[in-house]
Amino acid sequence: MTDPSLLASLRNGAWLDAQEFDPLAFAVPGIIPEGLTLHVGAPKIGKSWMVLAHSLAIASGGYTLGRIQVGPARPVLYLALEDGDRRLQERCRRLLGPGEPIPALLDYITRVEVGRVLDTIVAWLSSYGTMRPLVVLDTLGKVMPPALQGESAYQRDYRVGNALLLLCDRHPGMSLLVNHHDRKASSDDFVDSVSGTNGLAGAADTIVVLCRDRNETAGLLKVTGRDIPEGEYALQFRDGYCWQLDGDDLGAAADRAQKVRATTRATAAVGDRMIDVVLYAYGHPDGVRRGEVAQALEVEPDTAGVYLARAVEMGRLKRAARGLYTPVTSVTSEGQGTEIPGQGLIGAPAERNTERNSVTSDGRRAGGESPGQSDALPERNEHNTAREGDR
Repeated sequence: MTDPSLLASLRNGAWLDAQEFDPLAFAVPGIIPEGLTLHVGAPKIGKSWMVLAHSLAIASGGYTLGRIQVGPARPVLYLALEDGDRRLQERCRRLLGPGEPIPALLDYITRVEVGRVLDTIVAWLSSYGTMRPLVVLDTLGKVMPPALQGESAYQRDYRVGNALLLLCDRHPGMSLLVNHHDRKASSDDFVDSVSGTNGLAGAADTIVVLCRDRNETAGLLKVTGRDIPEGEYALQFRDGYCWQLDGDDLGAAADRAQKVRATTRATAAVGDRMIDVVLYAYGHPDGVRRGEVAQALEVEPDTAGVYLARAVEMGRLKRAARGLYTPVTSVTSEGQGTEIPGQGLIGAPAERNTERNSVTSDGRRAGGESPGQSDALPERNEHNTAREGDR
């Protein structure tokens, strides 16, 4: 005989069509929606500075990444498990600026009992869970449990990710932002940079990967998720602690990231003169002619023409019309052009940054450079959540 409980959660299209759901909530518009977000990057790259800036902005109702307004102030729990009180105070004061108080809606904990991180978060959510809070776990490695007997690394990672996801499902509107280290091996797919097995990345709603070369200020923020369009945004890391969008909004930062990536591809593994020619062309997106290149780079027109022709043959430039050469760019992802209101460090919009690492009209680079959970984590209930499907 069929067990009727097997179909207890069965619904049909008519029921679904009649529902009215709240719009998707965001901790950081366009980047961090409600649900579980993995925030991934190399050690000491500035991940903690970024999530703390997000936390202060949300707790005060201000701005993050210099441009993005986060909306009204709401509660934040920051599990700063790699910090102490003094360091956290010093970092907050640097981010906020002189005379700005640390917002009262920022709660924090620097130590949790072994195996009790989920219980700790649930206890805090009992007071603030209905207020679209942000919870930051910094870092996951501090509370990652060992695998159970007979459990593979993938099963352990999925168990942990599933437990965090279930916590979010039980508190609609909540964002859980988890700082996590990347794996050392490089990959063409930035999702593969998440340390551990695919079990952890597969459980997350959103993955945000922060990239920056050592001793460089320019960075990239790569975003993908179930509920937001995939995007890649250019950033600047100012004074060793302050992350800002490289652009007036997410759309401009996406355009900037695309141009940086295209220029990097176009100048890879070529000589200095070819780099000068290609960079000059990328500094003039409407197109250049050989005479302009020759005058700017102080070479003969025939020489400029040879380099332009070779660049087209190599796929580093394209010929838009007879004698007119333009940069090669890729098509942006749908939704990247959405404008997000401008914002400053925490409390006010930042001044527009005009000193970007860009290509100037004379073919030079800007700046003068020549060319706790217990061992038994709960299983996610797929039948009692409005967020089921496509996990």
